[in-house]
Amino acid sequence: MCSCEEPRWGWGHCAPSPILLLSLLLAAPSGLLGEETRQVTLEVIPDSMGLPQNLLHIRAVGTNSTLHYVWSSLGPPAVLLVATNTPHSNLSVNWSRLLSDEPDGALMVLPKDSIQFSSALVFTRLLEFDSTNTSDVAATPPGKPYPPYSLAEFSWNNISDSLDPATLSATLRGHPSHDPTRAFANGSLAFRVQAFSRSGRPAQPPRLLHTMDTCQLEVALVGASPRGNGSLFGLEVATLGQGLDCPSMQEQHSIDDEYAPAVFQLDQLLWGSLPSGFAQWRPVAFSQKQGGRESALPCQASPLHPTLEYPLPQSPIVRAFFGSQNNFCAFNLTFGASAGPGYWDQHYLSWSMLLGVGTPPADALSPLVLGIMAVALGAPGLMLLAGGLFLLLGPKRYSEYQPIN
Repeated sequence: MCSCEEPRWGWGHCAPSPILLLSLLLAAPSGLLGEETRQVTLEVIPDSMGLPQNLLHIRAVGTNSTLHYVWSSLGPPAVLLVATNTPHSNLSVNWSRLLSDEPDGALMVLPKDSIQFSSALVFTRLLEFDSTNTSDVAATPPGKPYPPYSLAEFSWNNISDSLDPATLSATLRGHPSHDPTRAFANGSLAFRVQAFSRSGRPAQPPRLLHTMDTCQLEVALVGASPRGNGSLFGLEVATLGQGLDCPSMQEQHSIDDEYAPAVFQLDQLLWGSLPSGFAQWRPVAFSQKQGGRESALPCQASPLHPTLEYPLPQSPIVRAFFGSQNNFCAFNLTFGASAGPGYWDQHYLSWSMLLGVGTPPADALSPLVLGIMAVALGAPGLMLLAGGLFLLLGPKRYSEYQPIN
């Protein structure tokens, strides 16, 4: 927890007043809703032709439903989110069609009529900005943009080499296929995906609350040479629109920063009505591998906007599942500011996102914060009560003065 003379909200802001603490305590959520036991598995779908292709399938089977997360680096890194109302739904892949120029229909979740929700996220470009002459932290863009790196033109490792069934995790690690400036000669961009067999929090900040309905993505840029002394990096993220509309972006505020010090905000991307999908992240990144408050960087998210004005790098798995007629919306995430810690400190940057289907996990106040509030708000009342009881029940003292009759 932190405190300061001028309470404010947001990333790096300080806690609100005690009166507001009490009002938020009364309105705080009591816990997770609709949680059920799931059997979670993680597997790499092999190419029928024997070639190493990156197609990772996370399957979370419940009593009456199944959640499918399909990750791939065919084209730009992308993930499909699919929820079905049966525990018997399965992923079907036609590899020859998926690797062709017309992949429509190559990837299906069967039976089709069991699908209750489906959408996708595509990580299209790695952005870089020169912030040396920018004083406005909230400026959009946060400096002069360098030409972006298209993630569809990256070369990625074989995900089977990093598959870890014990932790339900795997990592996509890549670098540009053509790198004339050798910016990535000693660097890489990694997408680490992790599923969960139980509810809880990771050991490292920002310690997002996860359930068996979710999986976590950690993006890490390591060792790449920036093109300027004050370079800020970012990601362009695209998702499917809902008809003519884009998904909604929401901010949630909390009084509790025990799990992510000095961060009182949670950002959410929400698709449609329930059952729907969501993405959650705290507006913070880290410039050191052991993330902590001293290496925390602000994360700015731009509003979602349709992408009709310019073409996006195409994801074969998104087209294979949804077809070619889709409306995309995109937003940018930028990490850091011109002042303070930055990527330039150790040539390291990491940021985490939680993806899920159903009701997003809701943070309840931690035991530490509840204890602090109980002491802060209850101690004055206990003192008044004890004082009143002492005056009422304490020993009586009488004066020695004798009145004159």
